[in-house]
Amino acid sequence: MERTDPRAANRAAVRPVTPRQRAARAARNGGEPTLEFTERVPYDAYVQASTLHRLQTPLSDDPGEMSFLMVSQIMELYFGLTCHELRETSRLLREDRVWDALAPLRRAALHLEGLNAAWKGLRWMTPADFNRFRNLLGEGSGFQSAMYRHLEFLLGLRDPALIRPFRRQTDVYADLTATLAAPSVWDEVVALLARHGHDLPAELLERDVAGEHEPHAAVEAAWVRIYDDEGPDNHLRLLGEALAEVAEQFGDWRWNHVKAVQRTMGAKVGSGGSAGLAWLQRSMARVVFPELWSARTAM
Repeated sequence: MERTDPRAANRAAVRPVTPRQRAARAARNGGEPTLEFTERVPYDAYVQASTLHRLQTPLSDDPGEMSFLMVSQIMELYFGLTCHELRETSRLLREDRVWDALAPLRRAALHLEGLNAAWKGLRWMTPADFNRFRNLLGEGSGFQSAMYRHLEFLLGLRDPALIRPFRRQTDVYADLTATLAAPSVWDEVVALLARHGHDLPAELLERDVAGEHEPHAAVEAAWVRIYDDEGPDNHLRLLGEALAEVAEQFGDWRWNHVKAVQRTMGAKVGSGGSAGLAWLQRSMARVVFPELWSARTAM
């Protein structure tokens, strides 16, 4: 059976419109919006809104569960969007296009800011509210988010054991394995520093990137030197600040997660089998872009 590409169908539904055509349409409409279309509404063809709003299947009749479910889905979309920006950042850094890499990094920080704001949609939820549908989730847990694992791996927080839950989802497992095998954003930054003349040891540059990066004094010293130059054209310093904003926003997300768990379930065991709050608190000790922060002590 011949497969059709849904993206091609969407592109056909959303036909390009030239400025002249748009002006002619506005004249015909007398300045009013177009209300009649021969096919699917172009906005829906592009955004897939009708599909998005059919993706919620609550497990209970409790009205609060829809809030929990949709905020979780919103967070998943933000995870994916941030991963998209970080992959673009890595590509540009590999090509030594530091100035260009600043744009996706700054967008990533803004997406993480939106991700943090999503927690506010769950501030109403007390333990009693959560308990009304929590048991219906079974072993379902945010710990099992594949896209969140991609995000952690791209940021340099790497633990190969965390992809084990996805072994029977072969496509998901293969994608996670590929992300784990590729350099993180921080690995690309370290390689970039070496190419720009900073003295970094070969064992650091040639290490197995599937493992978590261990902080190194040579990387810290490189950042101290970079920040000593406060000139407006110091693109590596601007890169450092953009990276710091991403790390800070991600740290805020992890802290907001801890607070949300404290508010809704205290120190109960997590639905996915983890120690819940204690697990999250331990995970916060793993620092994103570590030498970028430790270097500040020596500046």
